[in-house]
Amino acid sequence: MSRISRGVFIVWTVLRFGLDELVLSSFEKPWIRLLTRVVSMGRNLKAPRGERLREALERLGPIFVKFGQVMSTRRDLLPSDIADELARLQDRVPPFDSVVAVAIIEKAFGRPLDRIFATFEHKPVASASIAQVHFATLPDGREVAVKVLRPNMRPAIEKDLALMRMMAGWVERASADGKRLKPREVVAEFDKYLHDELDLVREASNAAQLRRNMQSLNLVMIPEMYWDYCMPDVMVMQRMKGVPIGQTQRLRDAGVDMKKLARDGVTIFFTQVFRDGFFHADMHPGNIQVSLEPATFGRYISLDFGIVGTLTEGDKEYLAQNFSAFFQRDYKRVAELHIESGWVPGKTRVDELEAAIRACCEPYFDRPLKELSLGTVLMRLFQTSRRFQVEIQPQLVLLQKTLLNIEGLGRELDPDLDLWSTAKPFLERWMLEQVGPEKLLAQLKAEAPSYAKLLPSLPRLLTQYLKSPQGINRRELDELLAEQKRTNKLLQGLIYGGLGFVLGLLVMQVVLRIRVF
Repeated sequence: MSRISRGVFIVWTVLRFGLDELVLSSFEKPWIRLLTRVVSMGRNLKAPRGERLREALERLGPIFVKFGQVMSTRRDLLPSDIADELARLQDRVPPFDSVVAVAIIEKAFGRPLDRIFATFEHKPVASASIAQVHFATLPDGREVAVKVLRPNMRPAIEKDLALMRMMAGWVERASADGKRLKPREVVAEFDKYLHDELDLVREASNAAQLRRNMQSLNLVMIPEMYWDYCMPDVMVMQRMKGVPIGQTQRLRDAGVDMKKLARDGVTIFFTQVFRDGFFHADMHPGNIQVSLEPATFGRYISLDFGIVGTLTEGDKEYLAQNFSAFFQRDYKRVAELHIESGWVPGKTRVDELEAAIRACCEPYFDRPLKELSLGTVLMRLFQTSRRFQVEIQPQLVLLQKTLLNIEGLGRELDPDLDLWSTAKPFLERWMLEQVGPEKLLAQLKAEAPSYAKLLPSLPRLLTQYLKSPQGINRRELDELLAEQKRTNKLLQGLIYGGLGFVLGLLVMQVVLRIRVF
């Protein structure tokens, strides 16, 4: 019965805010349009459609708010006015009773609160749709933040997800645009993100990886996870003390260099993307603070690691080459990269895709370079690709959404921020690493163990083949010859690289001698 009543409330909210109008034009059955208009008579639809959608999701509760936040990242699917409005969704969720929070903590650890913490602040310092945070002190005196999952989240989420799947199926069957919008796949993607956020141990592991990656950069602080106190429903981490980055006037008054802060934010992001391939994918102002402590003054503090993005070497190469080709106005190369990636059907004509990319990108070059938005460029490329039936990878959509967040934040801190000049060294360094001697040495080092095992066995295998042609099949021989050719190429590269290095040293010595004389 509760599921039925929840379903009725969802349908009523959809009709009350006119969300049916977003898809009615493409519904193939006229009686559906007539029925919804009769049921929803008297409603006011003067507000823009994006605003009505945002208000409806807020009315439907935390799970739908989270769904809207995730959907705001899918600018490859949504019109810009709706995506912009969904990006304004905030987790304005009242905290749950601290008595319940204490009960969850005690159940997770199997002992009373006073045997877990020396002190515990019952009033939460933050509250969101999935969890809330309390400050506490461990018995050894360490100050910590305790993140507690909201009670009964999993059953509530499963009910709403079941209804979302059902509604997605209706839309896909009844709407002409249903297959293009892929509502069931969108709900499945949301299901994955939501269940990832429900496991606080997973979030803690994301934080630990980012902390390890960023430790040498000295630009950002990430709280240490206290693994003895991390459970699926409770996560205990180092307490961070900073000023929310949105309080720009307070930061200026404290003497923070805002231009450096803006550049550092971009540096942090591109380091995570092009060096590590592992990036914080929820970097909105609510998750970022700035330290005013003397020892770490002006450093970023990063929080909330429920959503992270990962990139393969192929993803990074695609992005680096796309950005480089774009800024050189080499639209043919951008088109070729889309086809080479396999995301555009192989039969796509390069000249047609090139023309479409030129049409969407060329207008940006009428502006000063510092006004170019890499996030918008990436979004426009995705939108153009959609016309050619490209399947955009989720990790790249996360990247584009995070890049837009970083750009907006950076230009709020420094309106003159030139994002391209900050990003360019990362792209150039990455490209050099892919074709330079360091890459060759790295490949040789990685392949060394397999070659060490293979090389001693080559004479025996060849002798076996010559003595008994049936002792080794053709496939094995082909594999053996391929490995031998690969080894020869690598050895030749090493020899030529070494000769080039020696020759370079000799040239440098000659030049230095000429300068001396």
